[in-house]
Amino acid sequence: MVEVVMLGTGTSHGVPMIGCDCDVCVSDDIRDRRTRSSIFVRYGTKRYLVDTGPELRLQCIANGVDAVDAILFTHHHADHVVGLDDVRRFNWLMRKPVHCYGTRKTLDGLRGMFAYAFMESPGSPHSRPHIDLHEIDDSPFLVGDEPVLPIPLLHGSLPVLGFRFSNFAYCTDCNHIPDTSMSLLEGLDVLVIDALRRRPHPAHFNLEEAVAVSKAIGAKRTYFTHIAHELKHAEVNEELPDGMLLAHDGQRITST
Repeated sequence: MVEVVMLGTGTSHGVPMIGCDCDVCVSDDIRDRRTRSSIFVRYGTKRYLVDTGPELRLQCIANGVDAVDAILFTHHHADHVVGLDDVRRFNWLMRKPVHCYGTRKTLDGLRGMFAYAFMESPGSPHSRPHIDLHEIDDSPFLVGDEPVLPIPLLHGSLPVLGFRFSNFAYCTDCNHIPDTSMSLLEGLDVLVIDALRRRPHPAHFNLEEAVAVSKAIGAKRTYFTHIAHELKHAEVNEELPDGMLLAHDGQRITST
C-alpha cells in the first residue's frame, strides 16, 4: 500500500500569484489555492518527502506530517528545494539526520544554495539542517528495505527525475518522457504528472499534452499537478476524461 498526500500542487509562483486578480487567483474554491509542488509518501515502513518547497513548514502542519525518513529531490530548482531549512524540525523530532537523495547535479545545487548546512557549527548545532546526501542515478535504490525506482524525465533541456513507489508514480516538472522511461511507467495504479496550463510551455506539459501522455501510459487513475493560475479546478475537472483529475493541495491518494 502506498499512501500519498499532495502537499502542494502549484507552479513556481504559487496560486494565487502576487498582484493577480484573475478568476483563479481570486477564487473562493480552496482547491484553487496551490502551494508549490511536493508530496508526502508512506510506503511500507518508510515516510518520504518528494521535494522541499517554500511552504514546507505550512504544508507539514496542515497535513500532520511529523516524521520523515528520507527526502527525494526531483531537481534543484528553487521552488522544489528552498524549504530544506525546515528539515531542522525533523532533526529535532527524530533525533537524527535526514537522508536526502538526488542526482549529482541536484546535490551540487543543494550544496551551493545551502552551503551553511555543510559547515561545522559546534556553537549553534540547531542553526542548520542535518542532512546526509546520497547521490543516485536512474538505477533503483533502497531506503531501508523499501525499493524506489527513479524515472528519468526532461524538463525542457534539464534532466530531472520522477519516482515510482510500487504502482504509484510522481512525474512533476517535465515536458518529455523518453521511451525508456515510458516502459518504467507500465502497470500503474496512480500517475501524478505535470500539467501547467492550456497554452504550450517550453519546459512543462500543457493540459492537452498531459492528457495525451497519460492516455499513452494508461494508469488506472491520473492526477495533474504543478498547476498555474490558468486552470480553474472545478471547470477543468468537468472536461477531463474519465479517470483524470486536477489534484489539489491536501488531497490524499492511495495506491497498491
